Amino acid sequence: MKKQTIPTLLFSLLLLIIGNQTIAQAEKAETEIQAIMQSTPVVGLAVAVVKNNKVIYNHSFGLKDAENKIPLNNQSIFRIASISKSFTATAIMQLVAKKQIKLDQDISELIGFKVRNPKYPNKVITLKMILSHRSSLNDSEGYFNLDAIDPSKNINYANCYNGYEPDKGYMYCNLNYNIAGTVVERINGIRFDQYIQQQILNPLGLYGGYDVNLLDSNLFAKLYEFNKATSNFTNSPNAYAPKTEEIANYTMGRSTPLFSPTGGMKISAHDLAEYMIMHSRLGKNKSVRIMPKKLAKQMQSIISVEEGYGMAIETTKKLIEGKSMIGHTGSAYGLNSVMFFEPKEKFGFVVICNGSDPKTMNGFNAVLHKTVNSLYSNFIQ
Repeated sequence: MKKQTIPTLLFSLLLLIIGNQTIAQAEKAETEIQAIMQSTPVVGLAVAVVKNNKVIYNHSFGLKDAENKIPLNNQSIFRIASISKSFTATAIMQLVAKKQIKLDQDISELIGFKVRNPKYPNKVITLKMILSHRSSLNDSEGYFNLDAIDPSKNINYANCYNGYEPDKGYMYCNLNYNIAGTVVERINGIRFDQYIQQQILNPLGLYGGYDVNLLDSNLFAKLYEFNKATSNFTNSPNAYAPKTEEIANYTMGRSTPLFSPTGGMKISAHDLAEYMIMHSRLGKNKSVRIMPKKLAKQMQSIISVEEGYGMAIETTKKLIEGKSMIGHTGSAYGLNSVMFFEPKEKFGFVVICNGSDPKTMNGFNAVLHKTVNSLYSNFIQ
């Protein structure tokens, strides 16, 4: 047996100390998170912690299927809601990098029909306005069909526009991102969900996607709406609706909202954290560059100051006291999700809840806010 040198023994001892410290941190965090879940109705919770731009902790709590008492695990995938927008914006940035489109381009040229606020017919609505929610569009006519905004399809299309001039105000609008996703498809000639798979997920080695038919349904974490009156949870099966017939009759460059570029990504907490690292490192992870550094910075730069919103990325100081965090939230079908990172200090968190009491804290789902702060105090602070 080879005799170990003193430096080798010291290194082994250091690793042992670090390992024991990490175990202690995890145990304390898990105790605190279980207490959070006991104090507030929660179905299940998946978390991932990033430190020094590496996933150092990934754990799941509660159930992925409440009816059958099946526990959530780290392989479970969720429909993550509006964090999905960042995948769409990333795809747009890739097209900008290839000089196939421009951020200041008239969205009408890209979408195939006229997009103008009738109150400001001479004001061009650009792709950048769409991505930053400064287009003056709203969701009042719905957003799962582009007919809502097409003057030739909807006599009430004018209702899709707010009273203010484009780029003079902010309104969060899901229609914006279903339009953006359609642009990705029209420019490439590749179905939107397949483009995201080929150009973002596969290069990073991540499992997920927008088409539920191409994913293992056994991995889906069911999503549950909370009824305040009864304090009961109700399953939301539409979150993973296969839409088989609609996809069979798919029209390229028009049917894109079927996959919901605005909210339809399905992915695990761990893989979402790996994707988050790519944004934290300004477009690169696992030695793979997904988009140019300059465009990654532009995507994160604040455009709407009051809201702290850029292009599918927002900046907030309300999640962790004293820290300026960058990322996005998601909320749909009872699910709540957060993906936020601090790029200078190279840490971040993904927390996904598949059903909870929707009460809030500092503008965030209270369960997620408390969980993020527990993870920060135990693993980072």
